[in-house]
Amino acid sequence: MALPKDFLWGGAIAANQAEGAYKEDGKGLALVDILPAGGEKRWDALAHPQKALQTTYDHYPSHEAIDFYHTYKEDIKLFAEMGFKVFRTSISWPRIFPKGDETEPNEAGLAFYDELFDECLKYGIEPLVTLNHFDTPLYLATEYGGWRNRKLIEFYERYAKVVLERYKDKVKYWLTFNEINMLLHIPFFGGGLMIDEDENADQVKFQAAHHQLVASSLATKAAKEINGDNFMIGCMLAAGEVYPYSCHPDDMLKSIKENRKQYFFIDVQSRGEYPSYTKRMFKELGVELEIEQGDLEILKMYPVDFISFSYYSSRLTSADPEKYNDGTAGNAFKSLKNPHLEASEWGWQIDPVGLRVTMNNLYDRYQKPLFIVENGLGAVDKLVNDTVEDDYRIEYMREHLKQMIEAVDDGVDLLGYTSWGCIDLVSAGTGEMKKRYGFIYVDRDNEGNGTGKRYKKKSFDWYKKVIETNGDQL
Repeated sequence: MALPKDFLWGGAIAANQAEGAYKEDGKGLALVDILPAGGEKRWDALAHPQKALQTTYDHYPSHEAIDFYHTYKEDIKLFAEMGFKVFRTSISWPRIFPKGDETEPNEAGLAFYDELFDECLKYGIEPLVTLNHFDTPLYLATEYGGWRNRKLIEFYERYAKVVLERYKDKVKYWLTFNEINMLLHIPFFGGGLMIDEDENADQVKFQAAHHQLVASSLATKAAKEINGDNFMIGCMLAAGEVYPYSCHPDDMLKSIKENRKQYFFIDVQSRGEYPSYTKRMFKELGVELEIEQGDLEILKMYPVDFISFSYYSSRLTSADPEKYNDGTAGNAFKSLKNPHLEASEWGWQIDPVGLRVTMNNLYDRYQKPLFIVENGLGAVDKLVNDTVEDDYRIEYMREHLKQMIEAVDDGVDLLGYTSWGCIDLVSAGTGEMKKRYGFIYVDRDNEGNGTGKRYKKKSFDWYKKVIETNGDQL
């Protein structure tokens, strides 16, 4: 079986990791704008944002990033040369509402995205737009406490209505929140949360999650009222099946519980109600949600149209806590090392078959179209003779695309595939440039030095052929 002829091939970036121009044209500060570069320093700032707010760092990578704000025409032309059918990006919320709580939007910010989407459409590229990709205005975190505060529902709904109305003739595909389950793992990124040590962190995070879920449904409601079925509204999950370490029943039960932590959000967004298992889960965590009248009705009436997700690796869990003495960081998710898998330079375990497993489980669970909106390999690339011989990236992607096609043959309804970081950008987790994902090399290093010039990697032509043949030639 072949992929459908209208399959959406493309690539993905995020505003906060690519645009730069962090104060230009009236933009306010985003969460990421107070974060430094560098693995340990970055993770410490994410874990202790109050400390980061009071610290002056040598380099803030988001302030310039790869300067996509000024180079988007050049970059989109390269995407078009590869044959992109779709380009996933995000709108920077603080470009539109600099502090987040204003009643009137910033016209200069709106005008920028008009031009960006027009440039995509000029080449026949569909924009796929995330409303909030770790980009809550910093002011809403410092002054309102982030998404723990119910007022953010109102602010987000206002923002969503403005951009949905503005770009209704230019953008069909929308995602409400990027990797919404990351709220549980990196609460500052996911929800602008700064949690005190004496607080019940689970109470804060799940209350913030409820607010985001209601906001997501209100954005879906607004989209349907503005443009009906001409809009496709999706949710977005940081996915990756959690395997049991062994066939011991306790390990199997632990894996079910761990998988539920990621599916919980999508269960609500797709099915429109809190799943039955949350009653016990919340009780054991000491969580009592404040649910206002009308919240549950909004969730039920406005579920999403499709399920999008990122996939980089599977994960492994055990009921035996001592097993974690030999764990791996692997992104924000704690995982055991899987002896059957190799790992990337950053400890992410490489599991192409896990993509097929994840796709089948998601589709079996929700019976709604899927969209892979992030997948790729972060690696140290060496620019030699104006190119990068990134065969390791080609191999990674080839094996994942094979399994993606197998999942479609299994019966999964898949809308498209956008590789992550189709042009090199700043890593969200580590703030590094050397952790490169792109088909296009950007001459900029971890300290922000470099010309910013773009170079095609070997994978550029490989991916171009993949798109030309609709996945027949990998």
